Amino acid sequence: MDFLFYLFLGTPIWMWATFIGVVLALLVLDLGLLNKGDHEIGVAQSLRLSALYIALGLGFSGFIYWQTDFTSTAHYLTAFVVEKTLALDNIFVIALIFSFFAIPRAYQHRVLFWGILGVIVLRGLMIGLGATLVAEYHWILYFFAVFLILTGVKMLFASGEKTHDIAANPVFRFFKKRMRVTEELHGNSFFVKQVDPKTGKLASFATPLFLALILIEIADLIFAVDSVPAVFTITTDPFIVYTSNIFAILGLRALYFALAAILHRFAYLKYALSVLLIFIGSKIFVAEMMDWEKFPAWLSLAITFAILAAGVLFSLWKTKDAVVDPKPAA
Repeated sequence: MDFLFYLFLGTPIWMWATFIGVVLALLVLDLGLLNKGDHEIGVAQSLRLSALYIALGLGFSGFIYWQTDFTSTAHYLTAFVVEKTLALDNIFVIALIFSFFAIPRAYQHRVLFWGILGVIVLRGLMIGLGATLVAEYHWILYFFAVFLILTGVKMLFASGEKTHDIAANPVFRFFKKRMRVTEELHGNSFFVKQVDPKTGKLASFATPLFLALILIEIADLIFAVDSVPAVFTITTDPFIVYTSNIFAILGLRALYFALAAILHRFAYLKYALSVLLIFIGSKIFVAEMMDWEKFPAWLSLAITFAILAAGVLFSLWKTKDAVVDPKPAA
């Protein structure tokens, strides 16, 4: 059993195995027990699941503290909070995708479940590539930092609300043009067999449910362009980067059902996210100016919480009289 203590990307294999075991157990519990069969997830159940996933994500920091130190734990918590907050924008896009394809709430959980599985693999590949690049070319951290600062400034001064035209999305148009796609849903199936009107023969057709899944995966890749560099500027430890990302994403399904109807209450959170990205990107330069080896982990965590708390409270205050949309998604 000595191989369990061998290092993989700087962390013992048994710690990776423990993390993967926890994630697999959560996925089996979610699909096999808590959400077996197609059904609509209510707000109350969604809030309970969200609380469970957040508690597990925060609880994992105790495991990291037990095996490492306070600095690594603070880095994990900072990355977890940042990723969880950035996911709010992702939830808005997911709601638009479901609305465009008229996906009933009873089938939305199935799409999000398989979407999360894809995210786990894709984030792993992106983080593995990022870790390799950082190990070989440390200067790339400065590139990440500048990118985050510019992204934050762009978000801060962007005027008007973002619009997302799903019908004009090049990915949607690509698949719609090159795949056989049914005009209507067929239950919870991603693919169905039916007669092709062009050939008169039986053929496989994708359903709108599958196109929704593809667009959600693409949306996560786009959001990962911001979140992965952000976490690498917090810490370059691949174990901390990956575990914080996955624990934050695992609760995305539950968080979606809890927040889809009240996203308008976080309308001003984007300004806090802008400041947060600028802060995260500037840490590496501040540390050099202050002649620090690294920006203190505890200070980074405290400032992150303060920025997000201010953004949430201000947003809730400004939108307290906002009208609730009774049908956020079809």
